[in-house]
Amino acid sequence: MPISETWLLPDGVADVLPEQAQVVETLRRHTLDFLASRGYQLVYTPFIEYIESLSLLSESNHDLDLVTFKVIDQLSGRLLGVRADMTPQVARIDAHVRSIEGVARYCYAGTVLHTKPQNFNSSRAPLQLGAELYGHDSIEADVEMIDVMLGLIQQAKALDGVHLDLGHVGLFRSLVERAGLNKQTEQDLSDLYQRKALPELEEFTQDLAFGSDFYALGRYASDLDALERHLSDEVLNDVAFQDALNALKSTLIQIQSRWPALQIGIDVVELRSYHYHTGLMYAVYAPNRAAPLAQGGRYDGIGEHFGRARPATGFSCDLYALCAGQFKQIETIVAPNGQDQSLLEAIAVARQQGLAVIQLLGEDDLSSVPYATHQLRHVNGTWQIEKI
Repeated sequence: MPISETWLLPDGVADVLPEQAQVVETLRRHTLDFLASRGYQLVYTPFIEYIESLSLLSESNHDLDLVTFKVIDQLSGRLLGVRADMTPQVARIDAHVRSIEGVARYCYAGTVLHTKPQNFNSSRAPLQLGAELYGHDSIEADVEMIDVMLGLIQQAKALDGVHLDLGHVGLFRSLVERAGLNKQTEQDLSDLYQRKALPELEEFTQDLAFGSDFYALGRYASDLDALERHLSDEVLNDVAFQDALNALKSTLIQIQSRWPALQIGIDVVELRSYHYHTGLMYAVYAPNRAAPLAQGGRYDGIGEHFGRARPATGFSCDLYALCAGQFKQIETIVAPNGQDQSLLEAIAVARQQGLAVIQLLGEDDLSSVPYATHQLRHVNGTWQIEKI
């Protein structure tokens, strides 16, 4: 590779320069403080682990396995994975490292790495921040998680105009079980729902058991009242289906009560990570953005691989995405060179006030600090900060 190209970064990876890095870091601190105020305890997880821990080697995590970078450990000869998601690591902590009884609440923030971008124009190395709640399978736990997610986005001042989508995989899953569909048919249906391909869905479901119900699920995915009117009595009386439907309705009512100004939509066939989630799913979208600002859901039993299956719900977001397009000029004060005691005291006072002060070196002048915004000058016997 020519020397002129050695500075180039891989696709989907970027430097974060000071004007944006300060915004990101400020948000990281504020959001972690916010999560701490809600009782979520911070954990740090390793950037690399044995692949068995990161991917969980199960059908439910096939997508995660595909986006995980893998390398050979030079010490053990075993396969390692660079974390592509921190949830499996927190599940390991809950199951093995800190297996407390009762409800456990955790939060985290750290860089993850993906083999491919997960959304259009997204980073392959997002700064993932999230929160998870283990040990409670109630609707109240899901409502708390959604409430925390919305509060966190509010901390980022990104709540204006956003839209919350709610769904529940139990509706589709219970219908699949009642119809006795094979895995391939189930996958084909899931793909049609994801593409919102109603004409194809209508044709595909004609010869299926409960075909009209599968079609109604897609046709009226955003209108629960219309959906109930078009479903068969047999499906509506199915216990699992009713439990999922009631959970969705209850969650909608409670979130509307807590966030009355929020736009909330229903999509019962939003089946992203369908095999991974086990109940309610939720995502927050901003105007003119295809990828969600934050997303999450229920994933009961995730710790089973580590020997301790527990109810779990949580969400995550990319802090870079939350800060997209936000930049902040860094105010920097330049002080003259010298050892005068009053000068050193003025510099110390400014720094104690949280201001950034650079003292010139040698014979340097202001031109040596091209990004300076203010200077410390001696005026009428006192040191004063003046805008440049």
